[in-house]
Amino acid sequence: MSRLGPGELTLAHIADEVGVTAGALVQRFGSKRGLQLALAETAAQFAGAFIRDLRSKHKSPLAAIRDYADCMAQMAQSPAALARSLAYLQIDISDADFRKHLLVQSKATRAATIELLKEAVSARELARDTDIEKLARVLETVMGGALLTWGIYREGTAQQWMREHVDTVLAPHLSSRRRSRRR
Repeated sequence: MSRLGPGELTLAHIADEVGVTAGALVQRFGSKRGLQLALAETAAQFAGAFIRDLRSKHKSPLAAIRDYADCMAQMAQSPAALARSLAYLQIDISDADFRKHLLVQSKATRAATIELLKEAVSARELARDTDIEKLARVLETVMGGALLTWGIYREGTAQQWMREHVDTVLAPHLSSRRRSRRR
């Protein structure tokens, strides 16, 4: 999907990629749309677990948030790859069958982000008075927006662009201990 947009992607491409026949995919999913809906449902089911898995790789909850931003930046390996990702997102937003999975995925991602931010407060990475839910919403918005604006400005890599924006959002919420360390 990062190499082919929705209009270019065929069951034959997918079959070649996974080493089966297009007929086997039709038998299993019924159509390209059926396969894509199954993929959307699976992504939605595992979104929270994905972020919790990132958390297990880091001592710091904030490092896990930055790692998640890095994962999002992978959708923009190039401007063309970002355009293809956005074409799929357009389908996710405009088609009710896809949107229901996008909503589940988004809610699970936000809930997992809230968990990470709560851990960051407990670990004294973030200030005690941080409004966790508000910060989670702002991070979600900034990550999505940063991905889009990288496609416009194309300054550095998408990963660098995303990291800079995430760090800018987090900076005012860092505990005094963390702020002095960053200087």
